[in-house]
Amino acid sequence: MTLTAAQKVKFLVLSRGHELAGRASEEFGSISGEHIDADFEAFENEDEYWDAKSEVRGGEFETGLDCQWSRHYESKAVAAKLPDGSWVGWTYWYGGKHSEPEAIEWIDDAYDLTCTEEEKIVTVRTFAKAEGGAA
Repeated sequence: MTLTAAQKVKFLVLSRGHELAGRASEEFGSISGEHIDADFEAFENEDEYWDAKSEVRGGEFETGLDCQWSRHYESKAVAAKLPDGSWVGWTYWYGGKHSEPEAIEWIDDAYDLTCTEEEKIVTVRTFAKAEGGAA
């Protein structure tokens, strides 16, 4: 079963919506893309839809990748990790005076990502002048 990037994002929204509603979510990888599309369309009428969609829309991580832009809004590329370890990304729209960036359709523009994770140890030094030190 191969899901489109948009179907992966829909799965994330459905899963979050089920969490908010206190219901069990279906196992990722056990449902077809057509099933996800149908469930998502039905979910649009439920109370938890807007909260779940809004929470997922912000992504888990900023990717720093180039993304869509507009002179009316700010944007950044964000990503989320799926239960199978794959990654999906999209453009997060925000800002804009007297506007509604959350009304911009973003799910259909999602894209698959690859991600390499590596742990790094970093030393951070913060200096300050000692009391009584010469100026």
